[in-house]
Amino acid sequence: MIYLQLFFEFFKIGLFAIGGGLVTVPFLFDLSEAYDWFTVKELTDMIAIAESTPGPIGVNMATYAGFNAAGILGGIIATIGLVTPSVIVIIMICRLMNKYQCNRRVHTVLEGIRPAVMALIIFAGVELAKMALIDLSHGIVFAILFASIRFYKKSPVFYLGLSAIIGVVFKL
Repeated sequence: MIYLQLFFEFFKIGLFAIGGGLVTVPFLFDLSEAYDWFTVKELTDMIAIAESTPGPIGVNMATYAGFNAAGILGGIIATIGLVTPSVIVIIMICRLMNKYQCNRRVHTVLEGIRPAVMALIIFAGVELAKMALIDLSHGIVFAILFASIRFYKKSPVFYLGLSAIIGVVFKL
């Protein structure tokens, strides 16, 4: 039964998380409240790990959550559930885009989706900030790293490594 629940819940997330992996975060917050598959604290750790590992963040998070809930098979089923809607939609879009690519209504619909995607990404960022900035030391590290990223264009890997070192050294 848990496998069916995992597939169904992550299928819903995959169906409505248009715009990338961070858009899945609000849906995962809802899952953490609805099921005991993972806590909000584990979700924040999961996001940090998924952001720093290769591959799409949504897939990494689905795999982790499924594994946490029901082992290896749970991770596989949650991942399949998450990507299945995308595969179906991509196949449909490929078939329809050639026929309707110049249609103004289709273009308008796609333009209308953008604000919703931005709202979901902003919501995810605000929720993560609320959980991550728990005291002054976290806020200072955030401000320094944010300014560094903004003004010193280095590889994201550099900043991930630097953040990990700061976290270990200062036990954040």
